[in-house]
Amino acid sequence: MWERRSVAPACFAQWPAREPAILCAGSRSRIASVIFSFPREFPADDVERRVPDVATARLLMRERRPDVTQLIEQRLQRFLGQLSDRHGALIEQARDAVLIAFCRVAFRHGSWGNDFHAYHNESHIVEILGSRTERLIETVGMRALKPGDWFLLGLFAATHDLRQREAPLFEAGIGSNERASIEETERILEICGFSRKRHREVFMDIELMISGSTFDARPPPSMLEYNTAELLVQSRGALARNLDKKLDKHSPGWRDDARALHALRLAQIAADLDTANVAETFAVFMTSATRLCLEREMRSHRDPASTEAFAPVLQFLTVGQERYFFDLHRFGSDFGRRSFEAGKLDNAEKLRAMTAQLRKRAKAGGMRTGNDVLDACREITTSIG
Repeated sequence: MWERRSVAPACFAQWPAREPAILCAGSRSRIASVIFSFPREFPADDVERRVPDVATARLLMRERRPDVTQLIEQRLQRFLGQLSDRHGALIEQARDAVLIAFCRVAFRHGSWGNDFHAYHNESHIVEILGSRTERLIETVGMRALKPGDWFLLGLFAATHDLRQREAPLFEAGIGSNERASIEETERILEICGFSRKRHREVFMDIELMISGSTFDARPPPSMLEYNTAELLVQSRGALARNLDKKLDKHSPGWRDDARALHALRLAQIAADLDTANVAETFAVFMTSATRLCLEREMRSHRDPASTEAFAPVLQFLTVGQERYFFDLHRFGSDFGRRSFEAGKLDNAEKLRAMTAQLRKRAKAGGMRTGNDVLDACREITTSIG
């Protein structure tokens, strides 16, 4: 188990007015919550105005997703006994931030709105916030991280995919969707009572966590638009594993700052939670792959029921999944490896069997459309178990 250094921050348990020396753009004297010095270019949109505050989010969640509210409350109650009233209030503010973000994702790219993304929607929040985080807690123990760290991971789950439609801009190697999500998350934190001056560590932690979820800031030239579903299988994997190199370039001296080291650890754990679909039961893993495939076809402006979709869907569910699983995906943290590596190893031969059978069926003929390939993939997955 990773042991926290005695100098590392206790995060939420040490939030009150402390000025961390966050390094930015090579200056040791500048105190800033922003690590990467890219310009601020992503203002609030209609969805932010639709869910402007905590009261609106609480009402929406009571009406539409009481199950998620219950999940968050149960998690909250497990930690409150370890905290003073003051720190407990801060955790509750973090809870409110998760609720606001959940509602905005559901409206912007989920089932409550008009731009449904089959993968990057509110269900992805639940799978990270729920079963994956529970597995992490069961493996490493609740006290392996401070209560505030666990809620930062929950905030990451709710906020890292807030934006999915931003045009690519190439600063600092951080994706434009992630940069827009960081900016919106900062606004959410301020709505919920967090202060850049008094809670700088929170802003730094979530910035680094969301930055690390970038798969590729630059889409390939052949891509019709910035298709994040495609990038998951065409990129070099999550940025979190290489965030230390980005920090070396953009924040020289960060290795001497225990708070920055702590933020990097959280970013690596967050990336492992985000990509832990590889460690789910094989049926759940392949369900996530087909959801991602459907989103990729939507973003590519192809109808999966068309013959045009046959070849790209087959490619995505065979070559794409093999490349992602065996070549791109790596665990970035000891916690992630301990929690999810065994599940991934269990899926390796099953994935090879599925792709081999799917190729064999395609070669034999009888499949004409993307939906035919998707149906065959589901049938084969069921038979493999």
